[in-house]
Amino acid sequence: MRAVAPDMPGFGASQAPQSAWSVEDYAGWLMDFIRAEGLSRPSVVAHSFGARVAFVAFSRWQEQFSRLVVVGGAGLVKPRSRAYIRRVKAYRAVKKLFPKFAERHFGSAEYRTLSPVMRESYKKIVNADLRQYAAKITAPVLLIYGREDAVTPYGEEGVIFNRTISGSRLKDMPGGHFCFSEFPEEFNPLMLAFLRENE
Repeated sequence: MRAVAPDMPGFGASQAPQSAWSVEDYAGWLMDFIRAEGLSRPSVVAHSFGARVAFVAFSRWQEQFSRLVVVGGAGLVKPRSRAYIRRVKAYRAVKKLFPKFAERHFGSAEYRTLSPVMRESYKKIVNADLRQYAAKITAPVLLIYGREDAVTPYGEEGVIFNRTISGSRLKDMPGGHFCFSEFPEEFNPLMLAFLRENE
């Protein structure tokens, strides 16, 4: 079994895109990468943001893929709390007067480390609800979520995507958002058994 692990633009050792990309842009890039590598109907293992890209790619180019394993998959826009709405309003007000201060003190730690282009990409990506894409997937899908995952909780993302993707399977395992690296002895057999089905 051959494994290929691409660095998407703006991640790892790859350069950031010249302009802000959407999830759909990343899915298009993934398809170009698969063709350039000469990969024939690969199975995909996608974590967190990668699941967003996979949901779009699998829904648009079904015939190009075999199977999908999603680990801690993201892609839902949840109802905004009043506290969240207040923070957004405060950020916008402060940004008008003190843009540098606003960029340094508002948003998550992850957001503040991003370049300006990747910040714009981040906004596009996290505000895209991907249920419409997930609902179109017909390939076999295994959804794995850590029981302690506070970023993409099993009881929220996992359950909703399991209901959305027809025929998908949902598994929970110990660990948080990076359960695959925290408990590889549990994750690897789950993943490999699924990928090797019908070989």
